Amino acid sequence: MNKAIVVRQDINISKAIVLLSGGLDSTTCLAIASSKFDEVHTISFDYGQKHRVELELAEYNSKKFGAKIHKIAKLDPTFFQNSSLTNKDIKVKKDYLTENSIPDSYVPARNTVFLSYALAYAESIQCSSIFIGVNSVDYSGYPDCRPEFIASYEKMANLAIKDAVEGKLRIKIETPLIDIAKSEIIKIGKSLGVDYSKTLSCYDPIEDKACGHCDSCLLRKNGFEQAGIKDETQYK
Repeated sequence: MNKAIVVRQDINISKAIVLLSGGLDSTTCLAIASSKFDEVHTISFDYGQKHRVELELAEYNSKKFGAKIHKIAKLDPTFFQNSSLTNKDIKVKKDYLTENSIPDSYVPARNTVFLSYALAYAESIQCSSIFIGVNSVDYSGYPDCRPEFIASYEKMANLAIKDAVEGKLRIKIETPLIDIAKSEIIKIGKSLGVDYSKTLSCYDPIEDKACGHCDSCLLRKNGFEQAGIKDETQYK
């Protein structure tokens, strides 16, 4: 069952910021934001992730969807350890979907840090809408993808910045995909012109192609199968 995408239209601001990883969900968010706002800014992060090829794809899609500015924030990778996505000594699990626990691919406080960069930038450019492609249906169980985390962060954001306290700006964390199945996300993206062969969800790519066996690849494969759409992913 399709769920309607609701993007805030209660104030006359045409700018949006999209946190863009280069993956399926965030690129779909970019397509949605680009269809709703006149001016879109994208932010990607280099935090020592093994799958850094995603940064090239984020830049490609930023240009494709007409982002005014694409920023890449380089972060000290020593702040993001104990994750299979950043620590070379921790192997990414294959052919296994984690259930009822937080997987070792969780990166410490990642979305909190990313949103905070976006928040500072939003106040700087007078932008009220920050898009993030979190999903709480077909995902890996990360705590910072849950609706309660987003609601709490949004509340904090409006207590934290000068323009919100003075009533000049009201920050909204836009999560149009948060309660939509992966198959529906893919259908939405295709309707908006997303080329999913130019996205990467894989946690352990081989020669810049998806491994096809990590939990992110498995969720992505299932999404295309359930959507009845040919999987455009470039697998090794």
